Amino acid sequence: MKKDIHPESYRMCVFKDMSNDYTFLTRSCADTKDTIKWEDGNEYPLIKLEISNTSHPFYTGKHKLVDTAGRVDKFRTRYSKKK
Repeated sequence: MKKDIHPESYRMCVFKDMSNDYTFLTRSCADTKDTIKWEDGNEYPLIKLEISNTSHPFYTGKHKLVDTAGRVDKFRTRYSKKK
């Protein structure tokens, strides 16, 4: 491994999934100005996530069908007239 390429400022941080409020505590060197009080009573830097393993469809198995073009509605209206 190369020397002196890894950051030295690792500290305990709380990561929060904003879609379902899941939080976990781990080490990170990411910068943030937000803080949160953790379950142990200490205050830690807070890093907000848009998605985590608790909300990602690959890990949850809940795939969502996003129909932005309205293809399902077009199909239903086209074939409902033939009845």
